[in-house]
Amino acid sequence: MITDNQNNALSGATVEAVKLYNEAVEAFNIYRGDPVGLLNRAIELAPGFAMAHILKAHLFGLATEPGATKEAKAIVARVKSQRLSGREASHVAALDLLLEGQWTAAAVAFDRHSVDHPHDIVALQSGHLMDFYRANARDLRDRIARALPNWSADMPGYSILLGMYSFGLEETGDYGRAEDAGRRALDLQPLDCWAHHAVAHVMEMQGRAEDGIGWMIAREPYWSGDDNFFKVHNWWHRSLYHLDLGQVDEVFALYDGPIRQDRSTVALDMIDASALLWRLHLSGHDVGDRWKELAANWDIHADGRTYPFNDWHAVMAYLGAGRDGDVDRLVSAYRSVAEGSDIAEWGRRTAVPLIEGFAAFWRGDYERAADRLYSTRFIANSFGGSHAQRDVIDWTLAEAAARGGLTRLTEALANERLALKPHSPVNQSFLRRARKWRREKAEELMRKAGFGSIEMRELPHDGGGDAPGAGKTDLDRGAYMRGIGPVVHLGGAHER
Repeated sequence: MITDNQNNALSGATVEAVKLYNEAVEAFNIYRGDPVGLLNRAIELAPGFAMAHILKAHLFGLATEPGATKEAKAIVARVKSQRLSGREASHVAALDLLLEGQWTAAAVAFDRHSVDHPHDIVALQSGHLMDFYRANARDLRDRIARALPNWSADMPGYSILLGMYSFGLEETGDYGRAEDAGRRALDLQPLDCWAHHAVAHVMEMQGRAEDGIGWMIAREPYWSGDDNFFKVHNWWHRSLYHLDLGQVDEVFALYDGPIRQDRSTVALDMIDASALLWRLHLSGHDVGDRWKELAANWDIHADGRTYPFNDWHAVMAYLGAGRDGDVDRLVSAYRSVAEGSDIAEWGRRTAVPLIEGFAAFWRGDYERAADRLYSTRFIANSFGGSHAQRDVIDWTLAEAAARGGLTRLTEALANERLALKPHSPVNQSFLRRARKWRREKAEELMRKAGFGSIEMRELPHDGGGDAPGAGKTDLDRGAYMRGIGPVVHLGGAHER
C-alpha cells in the first residue's frame, strides 16, 4: 500500500500521483504555492486517488466562500462513490458536517479522528482551522497537544504542528510558551507563515508594537512572496502595529499597497481590508472612497448563510459605502435562516447584534451601539476569528461609550484594555477622554454652585500612567465638597 509522508495509507494512489499529493500537503501546511493545481495533476494521474479528492474538498470547504462551498460539496459527492479506507471515510463524514454548516460537530469529529490517527496532518490542520473559525481557543491548543507526543522532531511535518500549537497557546493567553513554540517551528521551517503569524499575534496581544514591526521586517522575505496565501494577513498584522503607534501614514501606505493593491476577492483578504478601514475610521481618519471598491467585491460572498464572520466584515464596507440596503439584507437573512446549524445560531446570536451595533455606531447612535456590542463581544465557541481580529468589537464599544458621553463605561473599558496593553496610545486615549469629561463636568457644577474656578490638581503617585490612582484629582478623591453633595454623579442610564 502506498503511503503519504506520515505513513498514512492512501487508497487509489500511484507512485507518481503521491509525489504530487505530498507536495500539495506541504503547500497547504505553509499556505504557499498552488495545492489545488498539484491535486488536480495527481487526480489526472490517478482518478481513484481518494485523499487527493478529499484534500481538495478540505481546501474549498475551509475557504468560507459560497462558491467554494458549492464546489466542495460536489467533490465530496463524487468521492463517496470510491472505495475508501476507514480513515478516509472519517474525513468524508466530517466534511459532510462542515459543508452543512455544522462546524462544531465537524471539529469534534476530527477530534475523535485524530485520537485514532494522530499522524494524519491533514485532519489536524483542517481541525485546527475549524477551531479558529468557531473561536474555540481551547481546542486550537489542545487538538495539537493531544497529538504532539505521538510525533518526533525527525517526522515530516513536525514543525507544522509546533506552529499550530504556538497559535493555540497564544489564543489561550500563554504568550511565553507560544512565542517559544513559534520560533522553534520557524527554526525548522522558515517558510511557515502560520507560525510566523502566531508570534505576531503574541506581540500584538502584549502591546509590543515596535518588536512586532521589527519581527515583520526582519522576516519579510519568508512570508511576503506572491505565492503566499497568508501574505495580506501578515501585512495587516504589521499595519496594526503602526496604527497602535499612531503612524497613520504607514497604515494608509500598507492598505493602498500590499493589502489592497491587487483588489483581491479572497474573503480572508477582504476581512483584513474591512477591519483595517474600520479601525482607521474609529481613529478619526477619513478613508475616502476606499469603502466603495471593497463593498463591491464583498457582493460575491456576503450571502447571509455561509459564514457570519465574513458578512459582518462586509457590513463594515457596506456602511462605509452608504449601502444600507445590503446591511438590512444581511440582518434579515440571519433572522430568517432555518434553524439546525451552527451558522444559523451564530447568525442570530452573534452576527445580528454585531451588525446592529456597528450600524448604530456608524449612524451616531452611540448608546444603542454600546448596548448591542457590550454583551455580544464575549464570543467563545462560535462565530470565529482571533482575539486580535475580534478586538475591533471592543474598540468600537469603547469609542461608542466615549462619543456617547457614557463616561463611567468609557473609563471602565479603558481600565480593562489598559490592564492588557498598558502602553497602547489608543487605550490611554480612552482614559484621558473620560477623565477630561469628568473634570469639565465637575468644573461646570462648581461654577453653577457659585464657587468660581477651581484648580484640578493631579495627586502624586508612585507608578506610571497605568498605576492605581494615576491621574486621580482632589475632586475624584473627595466625594463631597462644601456640603453640596457629590461633585459629579456618574452612572445609571443617563450619563450626560
